[in-house]
Amino acid sequence: MTTTVKQLLNAKHSEIFSVTPDSLVIDAIRMMNEKKVGALLVMEGDELSGILSERDYTRKVILNNRSSSATLVREIMTSELKTVNTSQTLDECLVVMSKNHIRHLPVVDEDNTVGVLSIMDVVKSIISDKEFIIEQLEHYITDTA
Repeated sequence: MTTTVKQLLNAKHSEIFSVTPDSLVIDAIRMMNEKKVGALLVMEGDELSGILSERDYTRKVILNNRSSSATLVREIMTSELKTVNTSQTLDECLVVMSKNHIRHLPVVDEDNTVGVLSIMDVVKSIISDKEFIIEQLEHYITDTA
């Protein structure tokens, strides 16, 4: 049983939280706190421009003594994005995240941004899939013994 990005997004029922490149970093951080997320997509209209994560904030604002109230999202966002589409598997997502040392992965289908996956979303789902397989094997073994 291999779960796809589409299946996870359907089960997750989450909305996309985003800011614009011209938003102030302080407003983006407040939104992350309010929505209890570790990253926001950066959108210009319907176009995905980047992603802003807590990691971006700590490394590019805090460590450089910049002001959250005077810094624009465009100045610190990650604009070289790795994305996946809804037909990819969660195992493929995990490989992309691991290889690129990222914790959030935008989902794009036919130039439309349809969601974002966190490393926790992917790991929880993969563990759930593995537990299901183990349970099925245990039933098979006890039923045939």
